[in-house]
Amino acid sequence: MNKLVILRSLPSRTTIIIRIMVSVVFISEGLQKIIFPEIRGAGRFRSIGLPAPEFLGYAIGITEVICGLLILSGFLTRLAAIPLIIIMLAAFAATKADIYVNEGFWGFMHQSRTDWAMFWGCVFLFIKGGGRWSVDSRLTRIQQ
Repeated sequence: MNKLVILRSLPSRTTIIIRIMVSVVFISEGLQKIIFPEIRGAGRFRSIGLPAPEFLGYAIGITEVICGLLILSGFLTRLAAIPLIIIMLAAFAATKADIYVNEGFWGFMHQSRTDWAMFWGCVFLFIKGGGRWSVDSRLTRIQQ
């Protein structure tokens, strides 16, 4: 079995569009958690009752930046998508459950539209890989 199977990508040229969308949002949000911790990071996490908000704020921010950069370059795309999928699932549970209870289905759908786009974008990248114009694709061509 080829050791680089996780790097294999379907040769789509348009996957880069999803990579750019996902990476720009996660890099931006991760940087904001680090630069503005009281608004976007630890302070926000404290206000919604998450444990160890200081640690979580920086850990999630750093994870979003690193995984966003990996996805942007198309390097280890599938692996980088996994922590971001987990972050999105946690975001649904921690920040959107109350919206569903208080505002109903349509309020929930409205407030979680970006979360859905990021979640499904990451799922897409996990399934398809980085695409034709990615470091992953380049590395697997070199090894063949």
